[in-house]
Amino acid sequence: MDASENIPAELADHVAASFSRQGLMRHLGARITELRRGFCQLRAPFSPDLTQQHGYFHAGVTSSLSDTAGGYAGLSTYTRADSILTVDFTVNLLAPAVGESLIAEATVIRSGRTLTVCRLEAFTLEAGRRVHVATGRQTLIRLADTPDHQV
Repeated sequence: MDASENIPAELADHVAASFSRQGLMRHLGARITELRRGFCQLRAPFSPDLTQQHGYFHAGVTSSLSDTAGGYAGLSTYTRADSILTVDFTVNLLAPAVGESLIAEATVIRSGRTLTVCRLEAFTLEAGRRVHVATGRQTLIRLADTPDHQV
């Protein structure tokens, strides 16, 4: 994971630990490839297990990866004592998601005391070429002084 100097190491560690508890991201083979304050990039490799009937990445994979990238972009603006939950998100599919990997990038538009709004973008990578396959928006709620909770 590439972590910029503008996010404290303890917060980067908090994000990485939280991400490691995400069973779905493990199933997708996803990893954090870039994290800085207000930005997160995730990448998942292509697998036939992640496709729909035409062989494209399933829209559920695109949406889940985008939602998760947004969550960690948002969390990167808070403290290691906090956690976040998605309140709402919308993903608009722009093109079939065909490629060797799927990349989700999320940028915080506004991080408030309670709510955070993120812009979500998804791309496929095929032979070094990025194709924009989805765009979206997300609202998160900050759970101040609340660690991740396992049910």
